[in-house]
Order: sequence, then structure tokens, then C-alpha cells
Amino acid sequence: MTFDPASYEFTQPSGPAPIRASTVLPAKRENIELHTEDGHKLVGELAVPETGPITATLITLHPLPTHGGFMDSHVYRKASYRLPALAGVAVLRFNTRGTESPRGTSAGSFEEGIGERLDVEAAVRFAVERQLPKRWLVGWSFGTELALMYGAVEPVASQIEGAVLLSPPLHRATDEHLRLWADAGKPLTVLVPEHDDYLQPPAATERFSLVPQARVVGVDGAKHLWVGEKYASRVLNEIVDEVTEAGSGPHGLPTEWNGPVASSAS
Repeated sequence: MTFDPASYEFTQPSGPAPIRASTVLPAKRENIELHTEDGHKLVGELAVPETGPITATLITLHPLPTHGGFMDSHVYRKASYRLPALAGVAVLRFNTRGTESPRGTSAGSFEEGIGERLDVEAAVRFAVERQLPKRWLVGWSFGTELALMYGAVEPVASQIEGAVLLSPPLHRATDEHLRLWADAGKPLTVLVPEHDDYLQPPAATERFSLVPQARVVGVDGAKHLWVGEKYASRVLNEIVDEVTEAGSGPHGLPTEWNGPVASSAS
């Protein structure tokens, strides 16, 4: 059964409510479909601010589907729950080919990051057609490989502002891909957990030195999956700081919400 974002039941607390892992803030949410040039239908969700302008758009690329990654991986889920309301940021999530989540299953099968180029292009094309402004790629783990391999070349490069990378392993993405980013001159923010399983901050700083405009941020105490509200919030603050003019504020995004809230099942 496909999850319907319209099924969230919002209630009005008596006062400001703390924002927890399962808290869903108001937004306009819809199930969407992306169509790739090789004929696959990909399932996803778009969440945009309920009122006011869109300050930026995140096109999220999820972790490795063969190891449990999908559009509902927790950082992206929390981004869709919070950022439209807290920062005016639109969040586009989708399952790459062959990936299954509560939203549904995308057609096709995992192609080791090669066929997924067309998935990235389809997502960006959708955002352009919807006239979603200030489009940024946000990749996490395997998703960083897709962002690095395909974000600095056409047809994607001219349609995005830049990218934010979470826990890049730099397995599939090579130095040549980094040089393409350097040549493109697009902003690149790289969030690297202190205890990452694949690439830790000192090595990341060295590898990304090929991209003069890259900003590498080591995050003390964090691990590859950014488990825990402390680290998920840090990621969301860093993303908002990068993609919006206003940023997350001197103390980060609000941790309470004085308005209607809903709760997710997970």
C-alpha cells in the first residue's frame, strides 16, 4: 500500500511543542512520479512550504539501496517534515531505480550508480518543470557518488546551484569527477563524520583539496548514518545555512513549534 502524505492528522497543541524525531510540521505534500529517459517510473514525494515563497529546493539522493538506503532514510525524512515550515525550503525525495520504501517501489533495478544517472536527471528535470527555485543536490553516502559523478556535467550542471554531501565514501566518484566540480565552480559543502566508516575528516580534506571551492566540515562524534537528533539537527542546520540566504539562525533552526503538528508512524 502506497503511503499518502495527506493522511497526516494535524492537531493544535495548547502551546509550543518540542520538535521530536517523529514530529511533522505543516507543508503542502504530494506523491510524485519521475520519468527517466530509459522508460522507468520512479516514485517520490515533494514537500513545499504551506505559505510564503520557496527559499531553496533540495533534490535528495539517498544512501545505497542494497544496504537499506531509500527516500525515507531518516535525515531526508526529517528534512521533509521540518524544512518547508522552518526555512521555506522545498524537499524533493525519490527512490532511485529498483528501490522500495513506504512510498512505493521505483521501476527498474539497481545499476551500481551507472543507470542512476538518468534518475538524477529525471529528478532535476521535474524540479525545473515545476519551477522550483534555487535547486541543490543533497547526497548522502551512495547519493554523494551520484551528486559528484553527475552534478557537474550537463544537463544537470546548469540547472543546479551546487551540492551538499553527507558522509561521502568516494568509492565510485573519482578524482576526475572532483576535477569536473572544480572546473564547474559550483559550491560544494561536504559534511564528514568524525567516526565515518569510509572517509574521515583528515582524508576527506585531502581528497577534496582538488575542488578549491569545496568546504569540508568535520563533525565531532558523528558516524556515517548520523544517528541521533543531535546529529540530524546539525545536518539540517548546515544544509539550510548553505542553501538559503537567511540560514538557520545564530542558534540553529527552532527546536519548538507553536502551531499545528502531526506525528509520523516512524
